[in-house]
Amino acid sequence: MSDAATPADGAAAPDDAAPTLRVVSASTVPFADVEAVFGTRGDPATCWCQWYKLRGSQWESATRDELRGRLEEQLAAPGTGPGIIAYDGETPVGWCAIEPRSGLERLRHSPVASASPDDDFDDPSIWAVTCFVVPRAHRRRGVGRALAAAAVETARAHGASLLEAYAVDPTARTKPPAADLFPGTVSMFEAAGFSEVARPKPHRVVMQHPLG
Repeated sequence: MSDAATPADGAAAPDDAAPTLRVVSASTVPFADVEAVFGTRGDPATCWCQWYKLRGSQWESATRDELRGRLEEQLAAPGTGPGIIAYDGETPVGWCAIEPRSGLERLRHSPVASASPDDDFDDPSIWAVTCFVVPRAHRRRGVGRALAAAAVETARAHGASLLEAYAVDPTARTKPPAADLFPGTVSMFEAAGFSEVARPKPHRVVMQHPLG
């Protein structure tokens, strides 16, 4: 995988109208609901949101089951938890990875994230949104936007001073596939109150939401 690798079966796409959703910490729900969102095919089911946490041989040697197990352990551990999950009624319809940026070892070496004007990657008060997983059947219904808005409130509730995202600008590319939009789109984050602070690539944008 690389910084541009994508969860082919579960990336968020630009959303228009948001349904009425319930968004909660993924640490508080059955892991089976997380598995239902990640599915069994494509990058979500092979990465399990561990890409930004492992580097080099650790990533290369990890099996799919080991990565799944790591996420399950992270969700069961005390603390803030690594993500939130959206429900439409009782159906889990989306995941958003959000946690302190300091715990994402690979992110600090990313050519996109390293363009952040806040370069202290050891600061636990700076949080990051890194990935959205929305199963194909639930896309283009506002799930991504609802998760982005909930991510702001989640970070604020846990005392974060700043929330950062690494958005894709679809207008800067010719018909980008939906799978390439897993970091979230500029319009999605703008709707949640984020502002652009750096553009390391024409189609990649560092966006921030101050929470102080």
